[in-house]
Amino acid sequence: MKLDQQLQILIEEASEQGVPAWAMEKAVIPILKAFASQLQHLEYYILQSRDRDWIVTTLSNVEKPQQEKRVIYAFSSPEDAANSQENSNLEIAIASVPVTHLLFQLFALDGVESIIFLEIPGNLEKGVEIFRASLQNSIHKQLKSLSPSTPSKSTNIPSNLA
Repeated sequence: MKLDQQLQILIEEASEQGVPAWAMEKAVIPILKAFASQLQHLEYYILQSRDRDWIVTTLSNVEKPQQEKRVIYAFSSPEDAANSQENSNLEIAIASVPVTHLLFQLFALDGVESIIFLEIPGNLEKGVEIFRASLQNSIHKQLKSLSPSTPSKSTNIPSNLA
């Protein structure tokens, strides 16, 4: 599915996600498109539990083991996704997810710091990491730029309105 088609689906489903359509079209979509354009693939493969929850991996810093972060891996091929778990006893499924939908979910996921996109089939060592905070900050800046800097008198809410 092409990028614009993916984004159109997100716009259509915005109200179900609790996001106003105007905010989606004017703030979220341009940022998702910019981030997705930096990646090589239109869809990625993620690991899911039997309950369809995304598999989250906790990584530790080699130099500071107490420093951890939680990530989701997005693979460029279903084979890479399967190979990443060949020594695991977990029952997992592999799901194909459009890139913009992955990014939108990252924006909303609590407790996950980033998604690591493994761009090159067969290479599970090197990827592109997109941080949740970076995505959120970009969307918040975009929203802020759409807001008027000072509200006009017609938009002020009376103080006695309960």
